[in-house]
Amino acid sequence: MAYFEDIWRTVRQIPKGKVASYGAVARAAGHPGTARQVAWALRSAEARRLPWQRVIGSGGKILLSGVDGLHQRTLLELEGIPFRSSRIDISRCEFQFKK
Repeated sequence: MAYFEDIWRTVRQIPKGKVASYGAVARAAGHPGTARQVAWALRSAEARRLPWQRVIGSGGKILLSGVDGLHQRTLLELEGIPFRSSRIDISRCEFQFKK
């Protein structure tokens, strides 16, 4: 459970209006190379009120499908994150974790 807690703590740092990739979250949490596991940590954290919607694919794309992906996009748009087609301009909205 320590891995998940590291991920949750890291995701809580992402402020409104910013996003981070799964890989960036994994690296910032001290677990480089575990981007896929970040998704599992977020999925298991529903009751923890994390800003899960701020974690996206490295190319600026929402990786969730169907209703979940639409919900994530809606939440991000409400935070002021601009989309161009199906992608976020990550260079404008990417959160830089402190090292």
